Amino acid sequence: MFNKIFQIFRVRELRNKILFVLGVFAVFRLMANIPIPGVNPENVKALFEDLSIFGLLNVFTGGALERVSIVMLGVGPYITASIIFQLLTMIFPQLEEMYKEEGEAGRQKFNQYTRIATVPLASLQAYTMLMLLERREVISALTPQLLLTSILTITAGTVFLIWLGELISEKGIGEGVSLLIFAGIAADLPNNIFQMLTGWSPGQLPSYLLFFAMSLLIITGVVIVNEGRRNIPVSYAKRVRGGKMYGGASTYLPMNINPAGVMPIIFSMSILLLPSMMASFLEGKTGGIVGILQKVVSLLGDPFIYGMLYFGLVFLFTYFYTMITFDPGTIADNLKKMGGFVPGIRPGSSTVRYLSFVLNRVLPFGALFLASIAVMPSIIGQLTGIVGFQFLIGGTSLLIVVSVILETMRQINAQLQMREYDTF
Repeated sequence: MFNKIFQIFRVRELRNKILFVLGVFAVFRLMANIPIPGVNPENVKALFEDLSIFGLLNVFTGGALERVSIVMLGVGPYITASIIFQLLTMIFPQLEEMYKEEGEAGRQKFNQYTRIATVPLASLQAYTMLMLLERREVISALTPQLLLTSILTITAGTVFLIWLGELISEKGIGEGVSLLIFAGIAADLPNNIFQMLTGWSPGQLPSYLLFFAMSLLIITGVVIVNEGRRNIPVSYAKRVRGGKMYGGASTYLPMNINPAGVMPIIFSMSILLLPSMMASFLEGKTGGIVGILQKVVSLLGDPFIYGMLYFGLVFLFTYFYTMITFDPGTIADNLKKMGGFVPGIRPGSSTVRYLSFVLNRVLPFGALFLASIAVMPSIIGQLTGIVGFQFLIGGTSLLIVVSVILETMRQINAQLQMREYDTF
């Protein structure tokens, strides 16, 4: 491990990328501690005690929501916009064609539409959040001018975070938005651990030991799911060009057990949190929609129903996101263009059917395992009664942290191997 760290900081370009990411994290943490005017800290604490949903949102913003900072929304509006556009690809064939068939230019245009949609979504979320905070007397009464200024500031904070994430992807190492979510989760971890330890009692020792053991098991499961893959052999035909022979090599096409990564977790949580968010924003109102929302929130308050829905959504979104991002037709066409083929399988439609067959055999295990790991911390939390620790290190947060760390380390290893090949 120490040799790996030494190699990372010995390579100048890789060292600069990591330092750049750490510098972006520092800017993010600075912005997360700049509050909007007129915040009442005591009422903030009472709000988080009354509405547990804000506690979960606070984790993903790295404590920015609890501090009512200018980046209180985090990258949540961008994730919401991404979910909306991913769903729209199933409705509008033009969007699906842009995303899948137009190559890198099409994906850049698709991402640009997502960024543009983030602005009105962030403005709407900022307005509803400010109205809720004002109603709960968390912030002082807002004049129209101050309200507009606050909405613009919070929206600009979200857009700035997205820009920082894009900078990380372009000039740093790893996937920018995922790393910002990781930074938000990890930033508040020491404070949460301290709060849990201060409330610890010797009688809870068996429950704590059981929970820590299950947490290690969950981490192991996450690593297995993220690292497990089905290797499909690929051979390349020999070609003669200018008196030289090219190709003839054999390699493999890695197909991950869970190609969707952590996105099914984020999608599922966004959908499950939506009714509670809408109900909290419409608190004090009356009408048919409010009554329906209250019934939905009450239904989701049942741990069994919530766990079943969470399990099912993660399973379905694993399939959904994989179908969008992993296109056997595109992969088969690329192999055909490069002169590659799967031994024993004809190029073209036969390769497409074979890749789809392998994917449909592998993906159920990844989806089932990912959904099981997602709900397991909640089950253990109910059995042990340690809800705080379940919320702290279990479930979604743990999945995101471990997945992002694995993906970042994979990219770092790829960078190191590239340098070794260059030297050779």
